[in-house]
Amino acid sequence: MAQMSRKSSVLWKELTAEDLRLRAAGDAIVILPIASMEQHGPHLPTGVDTILCEAVCKAGAERVEGVNVVVAPTLWCGMAEHHMAFGGTFTFDIPLYRAVLLAFLKSLERHEFRRVLIVNGHGGNMAAMAAFLPDFARETALKINATTYFELAQPGMRPFMEDQESVMHACEVETSMMMAIAPETVKLDRLSEAFGMKVTDPRAVFRPVVARYRSFRDMSETGVLGDARRASAEKGRKFLEACTVALADALRDPEMW
Repeated sequence: MAQMSRKSSVLWKELTAEDLRLRAAGDAIVILPIASMEQHGPHLPTGVDTILCEAVCKAGAERVEGVNVVVAPTLWCGMAEHHMAFGGTFTFDIPLYRAVLLAFLKSLERHEFRRVLIVNGHGGNMAAMAAFLPDFARETALKINATTYFELAQPGMRPFMEDQESVMHACEVETSMMMAIAPETVKLDRLSEAFGMKVTDPRAVFRPVVARYRSFRDMSETGVLGDARRASAEKGRKFLEACTVALADALRDPEMW
């Protein structure tokens, strides 16, 4: 009996080199997920940002019809100095982070890809990415766009949040999404402890008019910003759907390129 054909994966790590050469020849958009490996309170694993960012990128790429998209391996380390006091965290410094990202982009360029969408899944990476983009535009011939998935999807996610304005940290949103995507990693018996410095909008904390460095330890005894006790798998599926739709819409947008 003839073997049934199956749809090709969107994930770089599941494709052959030949597959990827064909994707490059077809002017594929490469999604480059960037994330972090850091503490996420008493109830969530350190890989939250990496797990969620890759899941959103995969779902968004699979949602797009008629657009050639491939999702590169997720860069699991980012800018996370502010979480180091809790343990369980890896961090780059600025020069090393810039060098690693540039090396990834140069590899894509050498393989004759031309379009890259960097999708960030960690708040601590945002300022660095904004600073790097002019350099990357100058130092490569790639067309590079960048976004943070939970900011891109903010309008679609907001209706399902009970007491916060946007994604915080190990909060209602991240915990719900982990319950939907990787439920076996969530310590449900620790949810009663999973709340910390409760504010409705973290931008008031992390983007003040007058800024100084603050460790997360100075802001939250638990390592949580927000209230994960609000979380549920049902909400998580809704948050994931909102992120998937927002990313797919961005990939379809001809103005981006």
